[in-house]
Amino acid sequence: MDNETLLPEEANNGLIDDRMEEDGSPSTVLDLTSWQLHDLDSVDLTPSLTELDLTSNRLSRIDPRIGHLKNLKKLSLRQNLFDDAGIQPISSWGEISGLEELVLRDNKLMKIPDVSIFKNLLVFDVSFNEISSLSGLSKVSNILKELYVSKNEVTKMEEIEHFDQLQILELGSNRLRLMENLENLISLRELWLGRNRIRAVNLCGLKYIKKISLQSNRLTSMKGFEECVALEELYLSHNGISKLEGLSTLVNLRLLDVSSNKLTSVDNIENLTRLEDLWLNDNQIASLEGLAEAVTGSREHLTTIYLEHNPCASSPNYLVSLRQMFPNVQQIDSEVFA
Repeated sequence: MDNETLLPEEANNGLIDDRMEEDGSPSTVLDLTSWQLHDLDSVDLTPSLTELDLTSNRLSRIDPRIGHLKNLKKLSLRQNLFDDAGIQPISSWGEISGLEELVLRDNKLMKIPDVSIFKNLLVFDVSFNEISSLSGLSKVSNILKELYVSKNEVTKMEEIEHFDQLQILELGSNRLRLMENLENLISLRELWLGRNRIRAVNLCGLKYIKKISLQSNRLTSMKGFEECVALEELYLSHNGISKLEGLSTLVNLRLLDVSSNKLTSVDNIENLTRLEDLWLNDNQIASLEGLAEAVTGSREHLTTIYLEHNPCASSPNYLVSLRQMFPNVQQIDSEVFA
């Protein structure tokens, strides 16, 4: 049975979902995820739609009827076949200028589309495309809360200075070499820069940030996090770091991941009194000696520690010794304790 025959029946069975927003206003959601549609000719686009999800289809041109959905707040075109020309018409659709969330993830875009018409945009996702430059972001609404541009070909952090309300910035899996232009992102809470080519940390005084990922870069030093006093999670695995340093001010840190580096010892984390997760696996730590002193501030809080694939993991009574050091530990490597 083809999609044209199925759609009306599916719509009556909950494909079209009438809900209520938190503020009490009505919400109508149309979810066409994974229908493998090449167009929307067989679909009735109800004028009352507030959310339209077209994830995982075969669309390459955007249906002009979408431009008349005056109540639309969320539009997902994720995992389709849109190129720059295919998505371009959306730039002039004034009737849907109230859009708050636009997802263009996993398509064939070569550049940031012009979304300047959407003054209320809060979430913008163009990850998993072929975008080589952030040029065009300067036109994106300055009230944006979440920006996702991961898995592209971006080489420079630019045109982001006006995002003073941005809370999440995802630029992982690009070709970035420098951390820059972050000074004005005073509301930023999460910064994801894994899988780039960054050699040095430059956070420009982001005092309120809570999560940072710089996994799989080219760092050899941990210096640069000192002012991030609100930081709770720090991910630095798969770099070239040989020494734990610059962490003494991070008193709110709960998770520290420095696995797959070049550490030979555990030092300078005595002040991390709230640390719960410590990932040190796949380093060159020779001995457990001094470990208890190194994490003395968090002995009672630590619940998870990874040390496998270090020379010290071959020590006699390895697990027993760690459980004695950390009385409340719940997991050591792959071993989980009740």
